[in-house]
Amino acid sequence: MSSSSPGASDHYDVVIVGGGPGGTTAAIYAARSNLRTLLVDKVHLGGQMVFTEKIANYPGYPEPVSGRELLQAMRSQAQRYGAEFLVSEVIGLDLGGELKSVYCFHGAYQSRTVVIATGAGERKSKTPGEDEFLGRGVSYCATCDGPFFKGEEVAVIGDGVEAADEALYLARFASRVHIVTPKGGLTGSDHLMDQITGEPRILVHGHKRVKRVVGESVVTGLECMDRDGSVEVLPVAGAFFYLLGAQPVTSFLRGALELDDKGYIKVDETMMTSAPGVFAVGDVRRGVLKQVITAASDGAIAAMAAERYISGRPGMVRSPH
Repeated sequence: MSSSSPGASDHYDVVIVGGGPGGTTAAIYAARSNLRTLLVDKVHLGGQMVFTEKIANYPGYPEPVSGRELLQAMRSQAQRYGAEFLVSEVIGLDLGGELKSVYCFHGAYQSRTVVIATGAGERKSKTPGEDEFLGRGVSYCATCDGPFFKGEEVAVIGDGVEAADEALYLARFASRVHIVTPKGGLTGSDHLMDQITGEPRILVHGHKRVKRVVGESVVTGLECMDRDGSVEVLPVAGAFFYLLGAQPVTSFLRGALELDDKGYIKVDETMMTSAPGVFAVGDVRRGVLKQVITAASDGAIAAMAAERYISGRPGMVRSPH
């Protein structure tokens, strides 16, 4: 099954938003239960798990494994059971009624249940101009918007694996990709760093902070400050932000689900939210331990609860009627 486009029908039993360990485990369990399953994430391999070089406490792996390798193994398992994967950004939801709607840059998808697995990487504050120019040069999805910048200069703001991956993707289209990072360089595997240094269209700007996005009707530049306080404006047409925070990623919900006082999605013991048929797993909900294994456990519980919700069988979730 393709990882970039869903099947012919846009109707699913389960749509999962977020491709970390919680979302991917939910895809495994849902697809194995013979539910038509779609997982949507803005990157090919999502979640903060991919930034982890060594995981040494995941059951069944006696030797350390990278987060990327472990997540890829989970994804392959889900695909073997028939789960579909779509690289796109979710921009809105309609969670009322029997069929829920998930709106992406690539279209709208209907589902009888939805699992939110977007994690906790949202920032408290944004760069001046970031919201103003969203969709007019500012983006959070290179796969979605990269082709629009063919032959132009763009900037990637971030220092993690996701930023490096997206910069390499953008280099297929852009004449120059500026990576702006507040640290001295990027973090990632040696292989990934070799790809970055070997790509002549990519230029890394270390120890720089973005002060604001510059433009009029569209983005025309990125104002950056050095450690010594000197300021320069990079002449770019696109600014792709991959800066991680620690807040639950819930802004796209726009009030559709009940949150607690810290912004986490409220769930019951089956991971069901305030909206019947909608579940939340992993770091987007409040938990006492934030680990790959606990996110995976959440995903398994939510998928089986979704299956019982759809079939109307009692025992695990409250009746939808």
